[in-house]
Amino acid sequence: MSKKILLVDDEETITDLMTKRLQNIGYEVESAANGPDGLNMARSIEPDLIVLDLMLPGIDGYKVCQMLKFDEYFREIPIILLSARDQESDKLMGFKTGANAYLSKTSVSWWEELQEKIKELI
Repeated sequence: MSKKILLVDDEETITDLMTKRLQNIGYEVESAANGPDGLNMARSIEPDLIVLDLMLPGIDGYKVCQMLKFDEYFREIPIILLSARDQESDKLMGFKTGANAYLSKTSVSWWEELQEKIKELI
């Protein structure tokens, strides 16, 4: 049975690209374009892993991460924060809210880094 990944990102081109690439390597992929939908989907589909953007409409990625990680039913789901924000303070805040990893979309090798981190966490 393939592992299920939830992508929460409001940039449709990024979501489409990641969905196709992840499906091509065998993952089942669901997506949401804002914080409230991402939170609701995480709770309803119980993914094996979540890739979460920070700058989301409705509820930001930090808050979504924190709400899931501090809920006993969902705290074990690994969360990778993937954001264009790459300041050290952003990363520290991400780990403070419970993220398992923080990757930057500005890295030239972000896709390879994401694949590696998914393999490591699933």
